[in-house]
Amino acid sequence: MNFQRRRSRDEPEINLIPMIDVLLVILIFLMVTTSYSKYSELQINLPQASGETNAAQEKTINVAVDASEHYAINNRAITYTGIDSLVSSLENAANNQADPTIIINADAKAPHQSVINVMEAARRAGYGRITFTTQSQPK
Repeated sequence: MNFQRRRSRDEPEINLIPMIDVLLVILIFLMVTTSYSKYSELQINLPQASGETNAAQEKTINVAVDASEHYAINNRAITYTGIDSLVSSLENAANNQADPTIIINADAKAPHQSVINVMEAARRAGYGRITFTTQSQPK
């Protein structure tokens, strides 16, 4: 005789809801941390240029500014009385050329305002092509 009571056994079951929650959190984490590099897919063909120079060399105007705010245009010292005097000196140096290139040679210790004065004078004179000279550091 079997005197043990029959116990009803519950079938073991796997609860899927917590597992789905964990998988969704992992999916969201991966979507947020993935970097999309759509710019690296662009195919860019850069233009090519030859090293030939133009036969007609354009005129350049060299403007030098030293550390004590003295100006020189094409190696001639000028007296600075205002931006208007720089405009007239630039126009005289251009000799009626339409748009010469202004090359600014400023000392490293020159005040920032003196370089801005030259740029403003070039703008007022109608010259939009301005470049700066630098020297490379010794190795």
